[in-house]
Amino acid sequence: MDKEWDIVEVLRHSRHDWLNRLQLIKGNLDLNRIDRAKAYINEIVIEAQHESRLSNLHLPIFASLLYKSNWENHLFQLEYEVLSDLEAVEINDEILSNWTTSFFICLDQGIEAFQENHLSITIQPQSDGVRFFFDFSGIIIKKELIEQFLNSSEIQCAVKEFSESELGLEIFMPAV
Repeated sequence: MDKEWDIVEVLRHSRHDWLNRLQLIKGNLDLNRIDRAKAYINEIVIEAQHESRLSNLHLPIFASLLYKSNWENHLFQLEYEVLSDLEAVEINDEILSNWTTSFFICLDQGIEAFQENHLSITIQPQSDGVRFFFDFSGIIIKKELIEQFLNSSEIQCAVKEFSESELGLEIFMPAV
């Protein structure tokens, strides 16, 4: 997580991801699975729209954290979505990013490796701040570690669901 990413590494990972996507599309076209190729292209378009909305929130540290997350050695797969194109309100990028980095570390320590662990982050810009929903599904093996993190967190988060297979959090970051 503390790795410094230079532009060459970012481009290398991004190029690798795009080549994989193109190979999936080409493979589906070669097998005459036109509908599947179109569906995959639509998924890519939607993902690009969320990337664009994320960059428009003017949270460069947080956006960078999310962009490179799946290139790092996390025990979960991350996906995110930004729900609207509202004009960005300024929130504390550094506090949000530090909390999210710590949460990722805690999650990696509290879940079972080599399982289908997924973390979805939904970002909802509002006129007075930004609301974040963190939804994890997978296998939680150290529930008490995650509870301890949440209880000692510098950001107040509402726990919506917490079991051995799911964790749902809601965080509101007010405008500064």
